[in-house]
Amino acid sequence: MKIEKIEKVLRVVENSQGLLVALMRPGRKSKGHALRPRLRVMRGSHIALGPGKVKLLDHIRQRGSIVRAAKRMGMSYMRAWTLIKTMEGCFKQRLVQTQRGGKQGGGADLTETGRKVTALYHGMEENCLKATRRGWQKLLRELRG
Repeated sequence: MKIEKIEKVLRVVENSQGLLVALMRPGRKSKGHALRPRLRVMRGSHIALGPGKVKLLDHIRQRGSIVRAAKRMGMSYMRAWTLIKTMEGCFKQRLVQTQRGGKQGGGADLTETGRKVTALYHGMEENCLKATRRGWQKLLRELRG
């Protein structure tokens, strides 16, 4: 007769990246199971917001530059600019405010609408994680450790 060790989930918590992760009984190995809901806000056939676009907006806000945000994400400036234009075509107001270069150099920041939109998106992500917590705990019991 084969005896399998069954790991018990102690609890499910949200990590620093907003993912639900399972805390297993100490001394057991875990594969690092995580739940990653991915929301996409559509306007017609265009993705107005999604995880990558919101990450780009977050980096622009943190770094004050489209160039630095694009480099941080491993994409070209042109790709970042194209994503910004796609997003801005979906919203009533601009999301990113730019300042041309010169002696002081250029820069970028989120507009009030850009800040509001990213905050709402992050709130929706949190609500999604909360809504799926019970089902996630049940699903974890079915996954291999």
